[in-house]
Amino acid sequence: MKKLISALLASALALSLAACGATGSSSQAAESETSSAASTASAESADLTGDGYDPTVDYASLAGTTIKVAASPVPHAEILKVAADILAKADITLDIIEYTDYVLPNMVTESGEVDANYFQHGPYLESFNEENGTHLVSVAAVHYEPLGIYPGKSTSLDDIPDGAKIAVPNDTTNEARALQLLAAQGILTIREDAGLTATKNDVVDNPHNIDIIEMEAAQLPRTLADLDYAVINGNYAAEAGFSASEDALATEDADSEAAQTYANVLVVKEGNEEKPAIKALAAALTSQAVKDYIDETYNGAVVAIF
Repeated sequence: MKKLISALLASALALSLAACGATGSSSQAAESETSSAASTASAESADLTGDGYDPTVDYASLAGTTIKVAASPVPHAEILKVAADILAKADITLDIIEYTDYVLPNMVTESGEVDANYFQHGPYLESFNEENGTHLVSVAAVHYEPLGIYPGKSTSLDDIPDGAKIAVPNDTTNEARALQLLAAQGILTIREDAGLTATKNDVVDNPHNIDIIEMEAAQLPRTLADLDYAVINGNYAAEAGFSASEDALATEDADSEAAQTYANVLVVKEGNEEKPAIKALAAALTSQAVKDYIDETYNGAVVAIF
């Protein structure tokens, strides 16, 4: 009899525990459904029309979504934070993962570890795909970082001394941009068909007998005291405390071939271009709010291209 009573008690306890477990599971499911419903309601109640929002996207269906984006810290991650505020109104979280190199952001985008990246310009993307067998595409052009001519020992482009020393970046892409900027100011003449592959060997007229010094881009701001001028990338100028709008004697124009070609772009793996989350991100990143932030923050070192 004692054994029978013990067995019945054990059975009742087991049923009680099972019932508790079932109740807990149902409760979690109910909480999940309630949270999901709340997120959807939040997205539906927010004003998701106008600037920063794509009218073809069903934002309510994206409520609770997280979009992962790989980016370089400055200015890309900073700009993305403005887009994040726009997406947050639709209950979309933008997870910005910062990288300080130019390889990993593309690799994690290719692998699907992140949904997109924002750190590079078009020519670099094309070259990266060719060299690494990746399948990455641009979905939006956001900004460019203009090269500027900065004064060293000489302070004006109206009175360039004979034999002036002008340093330019030594990498292929930026040297061509630097030479084209000098040519646009009438300082020298580049072979007409050289375009954005020009080197100093393509200089066909040099009336000031300029000594063109090729130098690593990051070193240019530090050597200005020993030069007449230097053509410096926007990011390195900003890091050195220079303002493109106040300190540069001339900068690349927004309508120039270089600006259009070297615009920094939002990138995804091929096939993901039309995903609603990507379209929502692209719309936020090319919004007036982002443009205003760029204009107010970077003093011409970063310029919106949209």
